[in-house]
Amino acid sequence: MFTGIITGLGRIVAIQSLGSSSDHGKRLTIEAPAGYLDDVGLGDSIALNGACMTATTLDLPLNRFTIDISAESLAKTTGLAETGPINLEKALRAHDRLGGHIVSGHVDGIGSVTHFAQVGESWELRIRAPRELGKYLAYKGSITVNGVSLTVNRVTDLADATGGAGGTEISINLIPHTVQNTALGRLAAGSHVNLEIDLIARYVERMLGDTHNNTSKKP
Repeated sequence: MFTGIITGLGRIVAIQSLGSSSDHGKRLTIEAPAGYLDDVGLGDSIALNGACMTATTLDLPLNRFTIDISAESLAKTTGLAETGPINLEKALRAHDRLGGHIVSGHVDGIGSVTHFAQVGESWELRIRAPRELGKYLAYKGSITVNGVSLTVNRVTDLADATGGAGGTEISINLIPHTVQNTALGRLAAGSHVNLEIDLIARYVERMLGDTHNNTSKKP
């Protein structure tokens, strides 16, 4: 369990294949900030760009750890198959503050950045989310983007070239602190990002679905 509050900006420094076929995953070596791993043990969960992973080795002198990621996880996420900066968050402890919102570390879909530009002292980030996630996105609702807990400021349902549903565009405001202390500041139009919807929205949909089904049944 996570909160979407990034606790460190790391970097993927090496990628090793775990086999010779496309069915095999990868072993990633991540460099963390100095001292970041001091309270981390083998088997602990760390979210990488919003995807929950398990620390499989630790190298404290070099501030590095490794994770093994399956081919399935690689196919369902973005930003974990190449070297470069990455958002890190350690798993939530029982006595920690819930500064963001409840985040599971399970990526629901991949979004595409349509606009990223500075507006005053802040930045406006627009993301096109997959059509199937649109129903979970709401004005002033929560969304996790590459592991960062953010608030949706605007929701626009889009039409595709045939007039059908073409996904949903959301607009998000990023304050300078977020841009400076996460990897989101490196995004640009065309970048892909990991998205996780608000956990509460999942349960609301499920409960409403059960209500509709129950009311339609005959005694």
